[in-house]
Amino acid sequence: MTSIVSTRHEQPMTAYLAIWNGENSETDSVSDSFVAYEPSAPDGEVHGPDALEAHVRELRTAFPDFTITPEALLEDPETVMTEWRATGTHEGEFNGLPPTGRTFEHKGMSKFVIADGKIQEERMYYDPREIAQQLGFLEE
Repeated sequence: MTSIVSTRHEQPMTAYLAIWNGENSETDSVSDSFVAYEPSAPDGEVHGPDALEAHVRELRTAFPDFTITPEALLEDPETVMTEWRATGTHEGEFNGLPPTGRTFEHKGMSKFVIADGKIQEERMYYDPREIAQQLGFLEE
């Protein structure tokens, strides 16, 4: 299983990363009221464990080799901040965009709010235009 830098929130963070990396589809690491503010999601938000699972499944269908690698981590009792690098090859339709066969690599940050051992919220910060350029949908 994917591991994350040692943290007091290691269990939910490791389980959450495994969902995104296709190693596990169990969403027990997120609360029922979970919300992710995700630029590539429809309307920029994902609400609840079922929607998270569906969003990740759609993403991994379009990018079967999609991987997120954490690179730095800061935390306090209720918040985890992480920098990460994401990569993937566009092999299936995503958000109505046909597959290009091209790869992308970009960096971003996420802020997590954690309570009662579960992730309540994630706010992702990255530029989706960077991915679109690498996939050939925007002029560089």
